[in-house]
Amino acid sequence: MEQTAKKNKTQLRTRIEQFKIAGLEKNISIRDIIFFLATFFCLTPWVTPPLALLLGLITTQIMGHPFLHLNHKVTSLLLQASVVGLGFGINFESALKAGNDGFLFTVLSIAGTLAFGGIIGKLLSVETKTSYLIATGTAICGGSAIAAISPVIDAQENQTSVALGTVFILNASALFLFPEMGKWLQLTPHQFGLWAAIAIHDTSSVIGAAGKYGPEALQIATTVKLARTLWIIPVAFITSMLFKQKMNQVKIPWFIGLFVAAMLIHTYLPQLRPLTIAIAPLARSGLTVTLFLIGAGLSRKVLKNVGWQPLLQGIATWIAISIATLLMVLRVA
Repeated sequence: MEQTAKKNKTQLRTRIEQFKIAGLEKNISIRDIIFFLATFFCLTPWVTPPLALLLGLITTQIMGHPFLHLNHKVTSLLLQASVVGLGFGINFESALKAGNDGFLFTVLSIAGTLAFGGIIGKLLSVETKTSYLIATGTAICGGSAIAAISPVIDAQENQTSVALGTVFILNASALFLFPEMGKWLQLTPHQFGLWAAIAIHDTSSVIGAAGKYGPEALQIATTVKLARTLWIIPVAFITSMLFKQKMNQVKIPWFIGLFVAAMLIHTYLPQLRPLTIAIAPLARSGLTVTLFLIGAGLSRKVLKNVGWQPLLQGIATWIAISIATLLMVLRVA
């Protein structure tokens, strides 16, 4: 009798758990399906990178993000894979020349942006570490720089999230504004590629905006932006001394080495050209999905937590670097 009672209790608990799981699946399955359909829709030729970002933003505002806890990791991996894939469509020698052209711009703009961003942050009374993260993200490569510098200065989660939210909002704006401004200013593809690589924060938005401007702009923007990303390392080293922290937590962007390897294969192994040419469009599709996920990550909570002072600091710093870079590009390029 006792064994029978235990068996019945076990079966009852099992059925209760099954009902709970079934109920949970019923509650979230529709939202999951809609989210997956929207993601796969971004792989179709009808969706451009800016539209993907907007679609992600609208989707998360209406029904939320069912996989928000995975969003940052998936977005990061997909962006890195897409960047490497883009390397299979870029000539190494042309990219090397573009990188050399953008070197001086990069050095001047990083130093100027860090200084200007710090001054604006102090004038607006933005908390010191938050202000530094916003300036660093604007100066180098947006979210990647913030993620790399945060542990170096021992930033708290709320400081990091405010800086990331600020940069992501501005990235979303840049993806729409920059191509239209480039056309209005009648910039050449070379000029626009340099301008976008230096003035837009995240690599994903740089590639998305430059891709709308043409293949030459895309090639220059991608190369200069990734060369700029490497400045995370020296900036992190300087930061560790300023904030008196250890340097051992800096994440080195190793995927850039794979991007260079992809360019070398495309350039110097012509027998593999049919394969490399096929990879590049897949990489562009991956980037479109990445932008959808970035838009989906801009939840109401993220937007609400930013606050007007950090956002104003980000806008002022971004406008300053955009104008200064544009003037340099128009004069030199």
